[in-house]
Amino acid sequence: MTHTRPPAVADMFYPGQPALLANTVDHFLAAAPAAAPQQPKALILPHAGYVYSGSTAALGYALLAPWRAQIRRVVLLGPTHRVAVAGLALPACDRFATPLGDIPLDTGAMAQIAELPQIVISDRAHAQEHSLEVHLPFLQRALDNFRLVPLAVGHAEPSDVAEVIEILWGGPETLIVVSSDLSHFLPYATANHVDADTCAHILKLDTHIRPEQACGAYPVNGLLLAARRHGLAPQLLHRCNSGDTAGDKQRVVGYAAFSFTEAGNV
Repeated sequence: MTHTRPPAVADMFYPGQPALLANTVDHFLAAAPAAAPQQPKALILPHAGYVYSGSTAALGYALLAPWRAQIRRVVLLGPTHRVAVAGLALPACDRFATPLGDIPLDTGAMAQIAELPQIVISDRAHAQEHSLEVHLPFLQRALDNFRLVPLAVGHAEPSDVAEVIEILWGGPETLIVVSSDLSHFLPYATANHVDADTCAHILKLDTHIRPEQACGAYPVNGLLLAARRHGLAPQLLHRCNSGDTAGDKQRVVGYAAFSFTEAGNV
């Protein structure tokens, strides 16, 4: 029997009407630069409301255009904001819904990691979590047919997250996406300084990013460890904050988009 997670933040973080949502995402993608010549293996992209960070997220998803039919599995990792999790949480459902339709989960891939000690099964951890959900409409418009492995990441060591990523690494059919914003609620100038330093450490594949530097620090650190082991080359596509997009400059949230390509594809 099919069990579907319904959208939780439609009409809040992004438009809830299918046509408006599709048009909004397509507008962001069309405004992004042309696709890169190398296929990204992994992306780090923000998860705020589209008015704040949609243009930054689109810079990563626009890179996928030449491989939209080839990428058939997306491993999506994001931090938990509402439910505390020790380790990484898979949902018990088999589909995620958005206003654009249902996305089937890769239950076979999920079974590969379900018995790991750092994995828990929790629909509750996913039910109201926006860090994964806001990426789904972008994936639906940027790719053709794909299956999803959604992981809500709580407190977890980089090695535990990297182990999961490496089991699901696959080949060119698999894309890894980590959802993370940067600093939160600092003044504009301070945020720019802090976020520039954080981005420099991410580009060095430093696995000691702290939650106050990036809310998705735990999945970010795990990806950076896996990237180091697999020789991925990181690239900063863009960095900004809510003061640059749709907010005031007194208390801003930072955003950045990173792409990672495999050795030999650089």
